[in-house]
Amino acid sequence: MLKALRSLFSSSPEPAKPSLPAGQRVYAVGDIHGRLDLMVALAEAIEADDRARGQADTTVILLGDLVDRGPDSAGVITAARLWAQQRHVRFIAGNHEEMFLDSLDDVETLRHFIRYGGRETLLSYPIAKSDYLAAEVEDLQVMMRNAVPQEDIDFLSSFEDMIQIGDYTFVHAGVHPEIAMDEQRTSHLRWIREPFLSHAGDLGSVVVHGHSIAEEAQVLANRIGIDTGAYQSGRLTALGLEGSNRWLIETIDDGGDIRTRLRKAV
Repeated sequence: MLKALRSLFSSSPEPAKPSLPAGQRVYAVGDIHGRLDLMVALAEAIEADDRARGQADTTVILLGDLVDRGPDSAGVITAARLWAQQRHVRFIAGNHEEMFLDSLDDVETLRHFIRYGGRETLLSYPIAKSDYLAAEVEDLQVMMRNAVPQEDIDFLSSFEDMIQIGDYTFVHAGVHPEIAMDEQRTSHLRWIREPFLSHAGDLGSVVVHGHSIAEEAQVLANRIGIDTGAYQSGRLTALGLEGSNRWLIETIDDGGDIRTRLRKAV
């Protein structure tokens, strides 16, 4: 009897690996934060990788926080918009896009925005550093409204909060593990850390996210975090998905020399 039970359990099939629908390929890109140099190199690497893997219905998803902290947020916004004119690119709104847009109308949000990377964003637009340093926050808001093109505002305002493809859910920050996917609050999707990061149980799908910086991509059973801190580490990471396969593409600033690395993700 015992031998029969052991045989039964040992022959039980392994659970199916998370996968995308047949014929689809996805590249998810972590938080860019104004690093136009790394973004351009990663986009080129993604395009080359996509060609090498053959025909597929390919979607690129930028996971938010395109802006702030790095030196060229305005350039990143322009590059992202141009990339979307050439292929299927979808954009998720991060907490820094939220602060950027809210700063146009709310002075207190602007104060917060400036402390968390907004200074670099504003200076990437035609605002002189001397004028920036001399301005009161109310004057700075006027400068911001005059300097940021309406097409940039409209573009950032069009970003999505959640994308679901196959067994994967793509968000900026994460999800609240105790709330159903279709009931998540925008604040969870753009700002959450805990209890999401420490939750080891099933989330309903594998959540692909940025927002929380780690030295390496975090590939766990229930979530995959790909914010590798591009603005401070010089490493920007993309996750590739096709069927049940996963791989990572990284662009790394090695003392001004940007190199690309392709790695398998289990």
